[in-house]
Amino acid sequence: MAESANLGRDLALYTALRVGLVAVVTAVMLLAGVPLLVSVAVAVVVGFPLGILLFRGLNRRVTAGLAARGSDRDAERARLRAQLRGDEDLA
Repeated sequence: MAESANLGRDLALYTALRVGLVAVVTAVMLLAGVPLLVSVAVAVVVGFPLGILLFRGLNRRVTAGLAARGSDRDAERARLRAQLRGDEDLA
């Protein structure tokens, strides 16, 4: 359960940091006199890939957490299917 809490925290933090990076890039471009919609569009195109590079460690933690969660779900699904087929005792 602690891993799930860490995954949720890490995912929320990673998302907030990437959106914050887009906001910062937008603000810098607005200060340079670029119109708002153009600033947002360019910030999204530049900010999200840049966020992958800048927040690499957090990205790895989120990716590892999602992979572990997917693996747990796959194992549980396989267990339930085996139980439905009657391959596993209910005791």
